[in-house]
Amino acid sequence: MELSLESTQNIIDTYVIPYGLNIIFAIVIFIIGKMVVKLLTKVSAKLLNKAKVDDILVDFLTGIISSILMLFVIIASLGQLGVDTTSLVALIGAAGLAIGLSLQGSLQNFASGVMLIVFRPFKDGDFVEVAGVAGVVEKITIFTTQMRTGDNKQVIIPNGKIYGDVITNYSAKPTRRVDMVFGIGYDDDIKKAKEIMQQVIEKDERILADPAPTIAVSELADSSVNFVVRPWVNSADYWGVYFDYHENIKLAFDEANISIPYPQMDVHLDKLKTDED
Repeated sequence: MELSLESTQNIIDTYVIPYGLNIIFAIVIFIIGKMVVKLLTKVSAKLLNKAKVDDILVDFLTGIISSILMLFVIIASLGQLGVDTTSLVALIGAAGLAIGLSLQGSLQNFASGVMLIVFRPFKDGDFVEVAGVAGVVEKITIFTTQMRTGDNKQVIIPNGKIYGDVITNYSAKPTRRVDMVFGIGYDDDIKKAKEIMQQVIEKDERILADPAPTIAVSELADSSVNFVVRPWVNSADYWGVYFDYHENIKLAFDEANISIPYPQMDVHLDKLKTDED
């Protein structure tokens, strides 16, 4: 059965032209919207970079902005096609809630990562102690922080564990105090031992004159007279001074016949008498 010219024109006027225009307008909305989203994303990135926001955070935030704006563009395009966007928005909201509940840990790590990047308690290359791990920070991402331990192990820690715990940054300050304890015997000369420790400090150019080093008797222990030795050094020299000073003190004490005692215990045995005795 062939359609009459009048019926064909009616179909064109009723369906083809309106739906065709809606499709064209939807495509136009999508194309123009995509261009606007791209422009706004670039502007946002420039503003964030101008504010000296970390590059990691800039990339992440611009990605979120782009995704949200594109979602509005898609909804607007579908609305132009006659799709019921109200139910679509509700569906997206319900899906977002379900995903959020299932990714609570990840969202916590994300929030903590943003806080670490914004407030900068440490940066790449710092030696820190976080979540029970001590090492050099190699990389900070949105969800995790990558560290290298002293024995060259790679440790990846969730940011939620880091930001929710105590953060100790050993590289934050330019100088550090080296805390050491040395013991001598009760029969040794305290003044002589103190002079030797002072001489060892003065020979090491890495030890700072200001603040002045501290050398003092800290404890009359069971087996020794203990001295605290607390020189100040540049942070980068901490471990070098720590190890060298222990070695140099031992050599200097040996040369001066000053003993470094170790814990001792005297045990007295009483012979028990038996009935036969």
